[in-house]
Amino acid sequence: MPEKAIPMTKKGLDNLGREIEELKSRRKDIAETIHTAQEHGTSQNDAEYEHAKQEQSMLEGKIRELEETIRRSTLIDEKKVQRAGRIVIGSGVQIENNGKKIHNKIEGTPEADVAQGLISNESPIGSA
Repeated sequence: MPEKAIPMTKKGLDNLGREIEELKSRRKDIAETIHTAQEHGTSQNDAEYEHAKQEQSMLEGKIRELEETIRRSTLIDEKKVQRAGRIVIGSGVQIENNGKKIHNKIEGTPEADVAQGLISNESPIGSA
């Protein structure tokens, strides 16, 4: 089964790239913690070692997840979106609820942030 493409804006891809670099920069600190705990070999350091190994595992998992998202991403041409004549990813929409109007933008799932007015294209509102 072909992998599902993940629509993203240039800004979203840049943000993921920065997040990956930030996570990769933490690798050295975790490796040092693991090394120090191994050298001391006490029961207290065994707990530190296990914690650091778990942290390392979660960090590497997150890096792989973000790299996979970037690999599967499809760049959205926001200039074409403006001329699409219909609501697509990258479109701005105005939602009215109980007389209150809220402006939102439809984004790919990795970029969604309701607090910032960015709605996932896969959400009930974004897919309507």
